[in-house]
Amino acid sequence: MTTKKTFDPVDAQIAYLRKGAAEIIREEDLRAKLESSARTGKPLRIKLGVDPTAPDLHLGHTVVLRKLKHFQDLGHTAIFLVGDFTAMVGDPTGQSETRPPLTREQVDANAKTYLEQVYKILNKENTEVRYNSEWLGKLTGHDMIRLCAHYRLARMLEREDFRSRLAGNLPIAIHELLYPLLQAYDSVALQADVELGATEQKFNLLVGRDIQREYGQASQVALTMPILVGLDGQRKMSKSLGNYVGITEEPSQMFGKLMSISDDMMWPYFDLVTDHTPEEIATVREKVKSGAAHPMDAKMSLAQEIIAGFHGRIAAEKAAAEFQRIFRDREAPEEAPVRKVPCGEAKRLTTMLVELGLASSRSEADRLVKQGGVELDGERISDVKMEVPLAKAREFLLRAGKKKFLRIVVE
Repeated sequence: MTTKKTFDPVDAQIAYLRKGAAEIIREEDLRAKLESSARTGKPLRIKLGVDPTAPDLHLGHTVVLRKLKHFQDLGHTAIFLVGDFTAMVGDPTGQSETRPPLTREQVDANAKTYLEQVYKILNKENTEVRYNSEWLGKLTGHDMIRLCAHYRLARMLEREDFRSRLAGNLPIAIHELLYPLLQAYDSVALQADVELGATEQKFNLLVGRDIQREYGQASQVALTMPILVGLDGQRKMSKSLGNYVGITEEPSQMFGKLMSISDDMMWPYFDLVTDHTPEEIATVREKVKSGAAHPMDAKMSLAQEIIAGFHGRIAAEKAAAEFQRIFRDREAPEEAPVRKVPCGEAKRLTTMLVELGLASSRSEADRLVKQGGVELDGERISDVKMEVPLAKAREFLLRAGKKKFLRIVVE
């Protein structure tokens, strides 16, 4: 006899799922589905489709992955859909021109890496992994015509990127118009109750609602998550823009990147990439605002928590201690690079900075010294004419700027 599954009260589930969400379309539909799930003991089917267009995941990708994990925490079925078929078509979302499709070899390699990384967030045993080539690869020409017949061209051209390209007389390939329909058919094949995506995916998710109805299914709920702004504080996090934090990067590298975000930016990060409740985040924010807590300490706590989720608590603590030593206590990292220089006559410090690659030019080296950004064995140097004695063998630590350390060995 099968035991009926029990779930948290519907109000509690909605409150948990609402955290960080941009939109829930429609929330009353989600409530109805959760109430039905509670009555029947049958978990909802939650779909997240990802096209493996790049080999590595960054924090921006994890925002919507974490929401899938929230549904999973509540006992619902998490479906991680690898868009191996649609990746070869290419989603035009946010593109100002036709995106070149990937090869099967690129897709397979990227998908393998994705799956190794998503389990840093999702529970592997309770995740249903599917590939949309399972059904899209089997569609006949008749099936494709039937699918296309369920949607109107005028509606498709309401999509913002299509509309703007049309207005600018830029080309739109026919296969691009098919992409939202293929993604919608995924929802039909999986019988999705909820589909997750970033705000820029909203159009595609809504097409899914329409197409499910056309195929005689109840419409899925579309839940969108905000775009995570990258380290530059302006554009969405992207590897191609260089403003990303990769989830497989070394803990110390992740820590340094996270500490570079502005004080204002850390609050969306608290909201979107941690499990702190809105009330807890509001409390920390009020402490910082009132002066009871320093913004740097709040940001260090944020960075440590994020890194612990991917690398473990001990690695996160070590990264925090390393940052404290280098940037707050101005001590050298435990493994500062070693550079050897020959014994000889004394040499001007600014000349050494250029030769050692710590400054790009003499003028930059002079500026660093004048601004107090150069230290020898912890002593700040302010004289641009200062010469470093190199007559006998010795070691000393040289710091230039906040992050560059070298252990100099004179021999």
